[in-house]
Amino acid sequence: MDRDLPPPPSHLLSWAVLGGCAVFGFVVRGTSQRIREHGVQALRGPLFPPSPPAHRHSSHLQYRSIYHRMDSGSLWLYRCYYSKWCQRALSVTIFVILALAFVETPSSFTRTADVRYRARPWEPPCGLTEGVEALCLLLFLVDVSVKGYLVGRAQFQENLWLLAYLVVLAVSLVDWTVSVSLACQEPLRIRRLLRPFFLLQNSSMMKKTLKCIRWSLPEMASVGLLLTIHLGLFTVLGMLLFTMGEKDEKQDKERLAYFRSLPEALTSLLVLLTTANNPDVMTPAYSKNRAYAIFFILFTLIGSLFLMNLLTAIVYNQFRGYLMKSLQTSLLRRRLGTLAAFQVLNSMAGPAGAASSDTVGVKPQDVLQVLQRARLGSSHKRALMEKVRSHDGSLLLARDFQKLFDEVDKSVIKEHPPRPQYRTPLLHTAQVLCSHRYFDYLGNLVALGNLVSISVLNYVFLLYYLLELLLKVFALGLRGYLSYPSNMFDGIFTILLLVLQISALAVSRLPQAGRKPEVLGLLSLWDLTRLVNMLIVFRFLRVIPRVKPMAVVASTILSLVQNLRAFGGILVVVYYVFAVIGISLFRGAVVAPGNSSLVPANVSAPCGSFEQLEYWANNFDDFAAALITLWNVMVVNNWQVFLDAYRRYSGPWSKVYFVLWWLVSSVIWVNLFLALLLENFLHKWDPRGHEQPLAGMQEAPYQMSVELLFRDVLEEPREEELLDRLRQHPHLRLRR
Repeated sequence: MDRDLPPPPSHLLSWAVLGGCAVFGFVVRGTSQRIREHGVQALRGPLFPPSPPAHRHSSHLQYRSIYHRMDSGSLWLYRCYYSKWCQRALSVTIFVILALAFVETPSSFTRTADVRYRARPWEPPCGLTEGVEALCLLLFLVDVSVKGYLVGRAQFQENLWLLAYLVVLAVSLVDWTVSVSLACQEPLRIRRLLRPFFLLQNSSMMKKTLKCIRWSLPEMASVGLLLTIHLGLFTVLGMLLFTMGEKDEKQDKERLAYFRSLPEALTSLLVLLTTANNPDVMTPAYSKNRAYAIFFILFTLIGSLFLMNLLTAIVYNQFRGYLMKSLQTSLLRRRLGTLAAFQVLNSMAGPAGAASSDTVGVKPQDVLQVLQRARLGSSHKRALMEKVRSHDGSLLLARDFQKLFDEVDKSVIKEHPPRPQYRTPLLHTAQVLCSHRYFDYLGNLVALGNLVSISVLNYVFLLYYLLELLLKVFALGLRGYLSYPSNMFDGIFTILLLVLQISALAVSRLPQAGRKPEVLGLLSLWDLTRLVNMLIVFRFLRVIPRVKPMAVVASTILSLVQNLRAFGGILVVVYYVFAVIGISLFRGAVVAPGNSSLVPANVSAPCGSFEQLEYWANNFDDFAAALITLWNVMVVNNWQVFLDAYRRYSGPWSKVYFVLWWLVSSVIWVNLFLALLLENFLHKWDPRGHEQPLAGMQEAPYQMSVELLFRDVLEEPREEELLDRLRQHPHLRLRR
């Protein structure tokens, strides 16, 4: 009966090979024959939905879940849902609902956040932001409905993220209804706290990052317990050392400011743990007796230099373990994809591919036929086709099939177009000179000279920049010139400088008596001059790619920015949640001086206080101001000023909010960021990641991906495990 099954459709083969294009796995001999005994139907779309060749974004490249419906209607819906436009629309919807916090009451539409000068902000009428929010919630409802239908009821009930998605939507819709019924006058909007969840659930990398944080919490808690004991012990010692009797109170009044009570002593030492109040907290006692410095030095050595750095080491170690687990999961998915792709193509081999279990393979012409229609990068596609043709028509065995797709994990470095050929010896010599690295060195020296002598000589330097641009275009050709990012950087800044200098000349013209050219035109002469000087400073960054150590650091930073989306998303989530909570707790707490008896005049405020430092713009009166305040606290410079001010304005319980924010942002997230930074640097400096030629393209080098870098450490999935996972697919009937 299995023999009467129809052959797999061509678009399924396309997806099968595309699945193999994302994987590197090999299939143990005998596996393919065992699956073929159950028929081709067992492999029809088990992992990858069929898609026409024109489909650009393949789910296997995004490592999405393989557990979804396989009927034709569901697969059409799957393609539509994961199309470029649908995913962009979903991203825009998430951005809009998060950005509503800037528009909603309290609105951030004021020129300044300073409570002394802030005008009354524009407040949107009731129903405006609520209407936009309702539209976003309806789109999210459609999103969760489509996801629920695709994965099926059983998988939906087992997926905690989808269940949480549904609960968050239900709570948000109920809260929205209450808000509209109360004419937008409700004191608390719960749905504002839930909005960041929409960003979390839409990113698999952010979910993995949350898992990394969860795995790190037990080890971090052990160090946190040591820090707590350390802090408590030194707090008690400080109270015993620095609390004086009544006869000494007047003499040691300044000293008692830091240790006058247990909460104050605990806060002072907690801030000292971040070194924000050093040496202020030590100076009064040290001025009395130099031996007191030993107490503060020991506290800082044990707490800041040992325990806090130990915490960083633990987070890095856990992050690396999380990375290994994540790569192991990706490897398993890739092996499953290779198994599916190999078996579907093997079913097309016919009798030639079914001679025996030892010779099961796929026809190279079948692979080439699908690769012709596959939407892959041109370099990768050429490398794959070159490898397939190297088999000279013989069947591709399992190991050959696995090795075929090693090329896809190599990031190809762009080749530069050939330079123009000049027959005249003079032009050829000029081309060699203008394309030599010493010509770049000369340009760097000129840029340095321009940087240190910004003046009326800018016009002379600009003429050199134009001449350099033209000579490089002459030597490399226009396409060759544009193929170098450093040249594009130079060219853009040179053109901008030229436009601004011409504009400055048009504004100032020739000096005339009684005329003030600096006040004419859209931009004043002073503004144009400042823009020119700023561009000159930025143009000097061209030296970075020419200095190898600086280039490595710069490339690490760029790759870090690309890999930082998940970590940046987590930071956005915690900022958003804490900002909304801060607005609910501290809105209106900071008032302008003179409007409250709690606010002293600036002249009478203690030195170093919130009022004396004029930190009036650091408040929670609107969402934008709350974000800036949280940023200033995260940097922990002078954050004791915020602790003291909000303690006086709102009460001692406010310290709990700021300490929690310090733990989440400065302790957890910053350490995760350092772990990611270290991994990127180690990867960049690893000799195995150096450039090597791509298959069939000796001139085009590649850089090894992180998956290939750690391939030796990862454990290969077993044949039985792969088969079991295929048989456990909820929408796949794989007969035993």
